[in-house]
Order: sequence, then structure tokens, then C-alpha cells
Amino acid sequence: MTDTVELPLWALLLLLAFAAVTFASHFLFPSVRWVLRRRAEALVAQLNTRLKRPIEPFKLARRTDTIMRLVHDPEVARAIAAHARERGIPEQVAFETAHRYAREIVPSFSATLYFGVGTRAARWLARSLYRVRVTGEAEAMAHVDPTATVVFVMNHRSNMDYVLVTWLTAKSTALAYAVGEWARRWPLRPLIRSMGGYFVRRRDLNPLYRKVLARYVHHATRGGVTQAVFPEGRLSRTGALGEPKLGILSYVIDAAADPDTPEIVFVPVALNYERVLEDRQLAAAAGQEQARFRLRWWQVARYLLRHVQLRLTGRFRRFGYAAVSYGDPFTLRAFLAAAPADPAAALGAELMARVEAALPVLPVPQVCEALRDGATTVDAVAAHLRSHALEHGDHPRHAAFRESDAIAETALEMLEVRNVIRRTGPHIEQVAPEIVGFYAAMLPAQHVNGKENVAGDTILV
Repeated sequence: MTDTVELPLWALLLLLAFAAVTFASHFLFPSVRWVLRRRAEALVAQLNTRLKRPIEPFKLARRTDTIMRLVHDPEVARAIAAHARERGIPEQVAFETAHRYAREIVPSFSATLYFGVGTRAARWLARSLYRVRVTGEAEAMAHVDPTATVVFVMNHRSNMDYVLVTWLTAKSTALAYAVGEWARRWPLRPLIRSMGGYFVRRRDLNPLYRKVLARYVHHATRGGVTQAVFPEGRLSRTGALGEPKLGILSYVIDAAADPDTPEIVFVPVALNYERVLEDRQLAAAAGQEQARFRLRWWQVARYLLRHVQLRLTGRFRRFGYAAVSYGDPFTLRAFLAAAPADPAAALGAELMARVEAALPVLPVPQVCEALRDGATTVDAVAAHLRSHALEHGDHPRHAAFRESDAIAETALEMLEVRNVIRRTGPHIEQVAPEIVGFYAAMLPAQHVNGKENVAGDTILV
């Protein structure tokens, strides 16, 4: 027992490495995870004392537990068996496929990252780029049952939508977004998962994948998770509101049939900008409806470099208004009580109509409407603003000046700096008519005899 044993140096190092890994996996890592989880639970308990809608236990469950709960769901089990029969493969192989889908979908929410880093970064970014205006939030949320599952339904203008709404709702709750395939790349994937986002495929769908996704939405809705949904499914390429996609909405409707699901309240939220960061790429892709919209990495790098340059030289000017307006909420069960023939299609149409009814009106889209309709001078643009002053009166309106001449001049300067228009004396020439048309389409449908401004706006400069 006391004899000396000689080992080569490489064998000794390998033995020590195995010992270190065993110690870490059996003692160190569990202890660290326990300490971190205790700290996370303490943070959540503190947050829940000030949040209007506390973070739900479903959202705080360990990701591995949620994945196992999902793949062992009875409906998913039946879908696995059907998938195995259809493909002629063993059920264990089909089970592993469902398990892969679940790992792809299920997020790993971190309250520390969401409230400690994410919402603060979102606040800084939104306020540094835009003059943020919010309308109707208090009125919309005043009578929403605290125990209800809230689903915010928004139009999709820009990827800034995620940033803006995450910050604005941070004082009330944490949102769970349905995020497309574009965000599944590193480093976005782990970041978005930690922020509570769940990934949704737009391509390569099959009945098994749809069932796994449907059951996840079902469990999240039954668990009271506050969700944010973009019914259009993608960024608007024309500036106008798009037709709703019905997948997620149909899953929410199915969840409402479960007697254990709390009341579901839809809150329409309309967003509009005086400058959409991706406007040129979106306008260029408008005629290619089947093509995927891609923002190249070198485009992002070039934009960031230019932005930093403007910041350092003191020439940066904010991009005008980013306006958020809350529409009239309604409960899903009350809506379904009318027994529509196609509940998902009827719900999608109703939600988009309510989003459109709350859409904010901003100066740059109004000026672009005047240019699109043939105005070629500042006086003609200002005359257009005056003559159309009441067309969108039911909608929130935001402008730094009340005089049409001043509004027109400021908006035209913003367009000229971006080389969208060119001015020679009093004459205005459109350099990028597709951008002019893009912003003109961002206006809501016309409603005459309305009010000029909405009182009670929250100004977040």
C-alpha cells in the first residue's frame, strides 16, 4: 500500500484533469448553481413586490423541466407516434426529433438579465435614438384583471419594436416574445432566450413541430405568461399594415378552451416611427414578397461605424418621434361568445383593425403623403398638412410645432439629410420615391371630424 508508483507526466496530468472535472461537476457546479438560483429567487421576489403583473412561476421554471414537460405532453406523444408512422421511423427517433424541437423553442428566462441589463439597455437605446411618446397606456390597462393572461398585439415596423416595448412594459411585467428564425444565430440566440423569447420557425414546418409549438403556447398561456405577438409575422415592407398570420393566435384560442386557463385579454398596441432603421432594405424588398428580408452584417457594421462617427463629432441628431399608442383591450372569451365561423381569422382581423384604429400620426409620414400626392414646394406641403389636419383626428398626433409651415420644414430637413429628397430653392425633388411611398403608407385610414390631439400623452424624452 505504501509502494511508490511511477507514472508518465501525461498520465498524471490526465488523471488530475479527470479529478478536476469530477469535482466540478459533482460539487462545484451544483453549489454555484444553487447560490445563483437562490439569488435569482430573491431578485424575483423583490421584483414581484413592485411589478403590476408579477413574474409567473411557469416562466421561472428550469428550462430542462419545461422541455421534459413539453415532450411528455399527451398530445405531443400522440403527434410523435403519428410522425413515426408517417415517416416509417422508430418512435424513439421521432421522440428525439420532438425533443430537439422543444429545445429550440423553450426559452431560459433570466430575471437578472431582463431587468438588470435588458430593460436598462433598451431604455438607453430608445431614448438616445428617438423622442418617445406613449398614449393611452393607463386607460387601456386600468380595468384589466390582474389574474388574466395578457397578450399584447402589435404591428411590426422595425426591430426596434422589441427594444421599445420591452422598456415601456418593464415597470409592469416581463414579456415573452415569439421571435423568428433570424435571431437563432449566435450571439442573439442565448441573449433572446435569456430575455424570455421563444423561437418560431417560418419554414420547414411539419405536424410534429406545429404540435410542439402549439403545446408550448398552450402551457405558457395557461400559466399566465404575458406575451407579445406580431400578427403580421414579419416587418412591413411597404409601410402599410399587413395581413395577420393566424398560427400563434389559433394556439391561444385553443388554450382558451382549457378550463384551467385564466381569462385571456388582448391589448392592441400601435407603433409608428419618423424613421425606421431598416427602411431602405425593406423598401428594396417590397417587390419580392417571396424573398426573405436579410440585413447583412456588413450593412449593420457600416451603419454602426457611421453612427459612432456622428456621435463623436457631435453631429448626431435623434431620428424624430417613436410613438406608441394603446388601443381598446378585449377578452377572448367575450369575443368567442359571438361564435364567429372562423375564430382565428375573425380574431386576426379584429386585432389588426384595433391596432390600425390606434395608429399614431407623425409629421414625416404626413409630409411624405403630401410629396407622394404631388406637392413640390414647402408651401404646397404645408397646405396639404392644413387641408388634411382632421383626416386622422381620431388618432394620436405628435408634432413639435402646431404651425403647418414649421412642421413641414422640420420633416423636410430630416428627409433631406438622408438624401430622400433634394431641395433647390423652393422646389422639392424626390431622390428616393420608394422611401417617400414607404412612409406615406404608414398613415392610418382617414377618419374625418375627429380631434386634433390626444391629451394625456406620456412624454419620454
